[in-house]
Amino acid sequence: MRDTRESRLLLVLLVAIAFALITVDIRGGQESPVDGARQAAAAVFGPVENGVAAAVDPIGNAIGAVRDSGERHTRIAALEKENAELKAKLGSDDRNRNRLRELDSLLKTAGAGQYGVKGAQVIAIGAAQGFSWTVTIDVGARDGIQRDMTVLNGSGLVGRVTTVGPSTSTVLLANDPDFTVGTRMEKTDELGFATGQGDRPLLVQLLNGKAKVKAGDRLVTFGSRADKPFVPGVPVGEVVRVDPAGGGLTRNVYVRPYVGFTKLDIVGVVVQAPRSDPRDTVLPQKPRPAPTVTVTVTAKPPADGEQAQGEKADRPLTGEAAKPARDQARQQPQNENQPQDQARQQPQNENQPQDQAQQQPQNENQAQDQPQDPNGQEDATP
Repeated sequence: MRDTRESRLLLVLLVAIAFALITVDIRGGQESPVDGARQAAAAVFGPVENGVAAAVDPIGNAIGAVRDSGERHTRIAALEKENAELKAKLGSDDRNRNRLRELDSLLKTAGAGQYGVKGAQVIAIGAAQGFSWTVTIDVGARDGIQRDMTVLNGSGLVGRVTTVGPSTSTVLLANDPDFTVGTRMEKTDELGFATGQGDRPLLVQLLNGKAKVKAGDRLVTFGSRADKPFVPGVPVGEVVRVDPAGGGLTRNVYVRPYVGFTKLDIVGVVVQAPRSDPRDTVLPQKPRPAPTVTVTVTAKPPADGEQAQGEKADRPLTGEAAKPARDQARQQPQNENQPQDQARQQPQNENQPQDQAQQQPQNENQAQDQPQDPNGQEDATP
């Protein structure tokens, strides 16, 4: 259609008519004169609009999804980050509680033995300088750590320092095959040497081949000269097995260490030895056996008229042994009734003296009725 004057006038005329119809429709309200025409148009063009909407909506939704995908990915990433932070916080809380318990146990052990310790954390586990059982801790020369210092935790002996760096140190664990420490038995003071065997119990060779040792006996460190590499009194472990004496000069004893070498975290390096040997004071207290409950049963005293049947029995009689007791119990009431029958007959005998007493005055009256002779002879005159 060309852009001419007539086309412009027609467009203006149509716009004016449209405004006029809108004005009439608004003023007419529910009784608008164009309401019929609107309903007819809706009936004709409604199905066409539904078809077009059904065809266009998937495309529009796809376009909206593509437009909002960036925002959704950002939201998902934020939620995943928040979830990871919450999990890390929860895990750190558990770890902090565990570290707090280990630190508290370490301080109690150090206080019991009067050890001056420098707290440290295990930051690496693995081989170092040819050793197979070692750990690396986060303290070194800057913290006053020196070679051949004793390392312990709240449970007992961990090992000794072998290499010292500026800020880290290497510790040889007590279960390493190259590790050896002098030990002393609790109470008996029998001396020996403990050697690591990896994940197996420590092997202790006692100097006295005839020493009396049994499972459950405990050992502590004997100590070294100048307290290096070992200070005295550190708990080592508990005896689990003793080899029979074979006539040798030494005796093999297998000891389960107190320390779990596969789960080390907080340890302490002894930087100041105790002034005196703590002996066995650092060892944990042995659990006390549970008290035995004793129940005492007291027999009731026999009732009146019943005969005691002897001391109380420790256990009830059963079977053939109970028959004599049952027969005696059946005959017992008859014997008990005999004293009652005698008691009933007793009043009859007691009444006889009363009858004699009643007859006594009659005899006395008869004596008074008979006259007596002044000379002491009875008067026979009627």
